[in-house]
Amino acid sequence: MKDILDDLANFIAKTILQNPSRMIAPDEALISSGLLDSFHLVDLALYIEERFGVKIEDTELNRQTFDNLEQLSAIIQSRRQGK
Repeated sequence: MKDILDDLANFIAKTILQNPSRMIAPDEALISSGLLDSFHLVDLALYIEERFGVKIEDTELNRQTFDNLEQLSAIIQSRRQGK
């Protein structure tokens, strides 16, 4: 799980925020804090689908599902195990 968390944190910091030195805690709010907006969510979902080979539904692009790295990692792990 730590590898997934690190991968997601690095992608968000480098690609989306364009601030490679930005540290993102696993439980840090991404959407409700305003760190990511709806456009960023689409980019993140596409990255997750490509990088981890799991499907993210459009209806999941919300703060209940996508608000921190722990939630995202749990989704990725559960979908990978279900394959």
